[in-house]
Formats: sequence, structure tokens, C-alpha cells
Amino acid sequence: MRTRVYNKLVRDNIPEIIEARGKTCTYETLPDEQYIEFLNKKLLEEVNEYLESGAVEELADIGEVICT
Repeated sequence: MRTRVYNKLVRDNIPEIIEARGKTCTYETLPDEQYIEFLNKKLLEEVNEYLESGAVEELADIGEVICT
């Protein structure tokens, strides 16, 4: 069995979707300081995607991170 480690924030019910497909996943709840660190990385990732593509749809992803 293959194991993948993503070290990313989990959203959009991803663990439930994975399990519904018959696979397993593990995740952890981060302490606040580490959560903010990962949230900042995610925001930077989404902003860079928007700046590279110019696609208005990317703004929705930025909004999701901000509202998290």
C-alpha cells in the first residue's frame, strides 16, 4: 500500500471523500500557532495562483482561506 504525505490544510470534507472511496486517511488538529502558519502558506499559494493566472475564479479560493 502506498502512503502519501501532503502536510497541507484539510478542507472541503476531504477526509470524508477519501473514506467514501474506500481509502483511509489520517489527519491531525494543529495547535493555533502552527495552524496560522499553514493558513498563511495556503493564502500565499492561492494569491500566487491568482497572480499567475489572472483567473477571477482564483479569488474565490483566496476568499475561502480568509474566511477559514
